[in-house]
Amino acid sequence: MILVYAHSGIRYLVVLAGIAVILFALAGVLGKKPYDPRMRVLSGLFAMFMHLNILLGLALLFTRPFAPYLIGHISLMVFAAITAQVVPSVMRRRPMEERTWLPHLVSAVIALGLVVAGLMAIGAPIFGSRYS
Repeated sequence: MILVYAHSGIRYLVVLAGIAVILFALAGVLGKKPYDPRMRVLSGLFAMFMHLNILLGLALLFTRPFAPYLIGHISLMVFAAITAQVVPSVMRRRPMEERTWLPHLVSAVIALGLVVAGLMAIGAPIFGSRYS
């Protein structure tokens, strides 16, 4: 049962990191500021929390009976993690003068949208718990 609580609890870190990426990138875009290397680090943390939650979810798959309704949840969460990972990976390879804020903003919004859809696919609340 601890895996269920951990998997469910990590989503708050995912949401907080995603919101932080969105706000930091939005401040950069609207303020027309030069790209800050902390943006790549922050978006990397967002992706890391996504990957950690996927690993916990995989552990749950192997320790509990499989239910067919989980297919939509799993698919959406994997796509969310990929979306969160692509931009930090690409920005790491770009020269500093070619890095921009907008890709971080767009990918974080899409990834969080996929997370919300993935939670809705299994009837889980975005905030709160179904296990209390």
